[in-house]
Amino acid sequence: MTPAPAPAAARRAVVVDDEVALATLVGGYLERDGFAVTLCHDGAQAVDVVREVRPDVVVLDLGLPGVDGVEVCRRLRTFTDCYVVMLTARAEEVDTLIGLSVGADDYVTKPFSPRELMARVGVLLRRPRQSTAVPPAGPPPLQVGALRVDVGARETHLDGRRVELTRTEFDILAALASRPGVVLSRRALIDAVWGPGWVGDDHLVDVHVLHVRQKLGDTAKEQRFVRTVRGVGYRIGPGE
Repeated sequence: MTPAPAPAAARRAVVVDDEVALATLVGGYLERDGFAVTLCHDGAQAVDVVREVRPDVVVLDLGLPGVDGVEVCRRLRTFTDCYVVMLTARAEEVDTLIGLSVGADDYVTKPFSPRELMARVGVLLRRPRQSTAVPPAGPPPLQVGALRVDVGARETHLDGRRVELTRTEFDILAALASRPGVVLSRRALIDAVWGPGWVGDDHLVDVHVLHVRQKLGDTAKEQRFVRTVRGVGYRIGPGE
């Protein structure tokens, strides 16, 4: 699919799937929703395409031949924070966990309704995006021990060193840090980050929390910053 030239302000999407018919179908729905769409059917090529197109969202098949979706997503996260929605034909939780642990923002299991996929994309794009413009004065940065979460600048620093979080990871950490002492359930975090209209597996939150912990140097045993409250959810720790 070669879309007609789009206005400079048009949203851009890249669809990566080796099933040409499915990629074309998804691309058609995205185009009807106002996206300039680029299709790609090869994982290795997808990285170069995304680097060139600089999309707002990538719809990425997990089961690509050769360089699979997990590795593609891992490479994308070295240079872009665009939203990534992973498509998988395998419903086993391990596939979802692996895909999300490398920076995917959401996942959809095949077979799926294109309208469901578009609804997921719409939810992601309604979330705040980092801008190069000078932002209005925001709330003061949140401090948790040596961890500094600047919601206005959407930046996280630990011991003065910047921690690179995906948008979803940052939003979860900010939601917890802004409510010290409060335990947030998975559903409460989904409502705060994805919005109350989101439909899917609440355990999506667990994967993103795991990745946040890894980037902050925490483990499930040593929970300085994000603590699990068993059977309830998560709360921000004291940072010690």
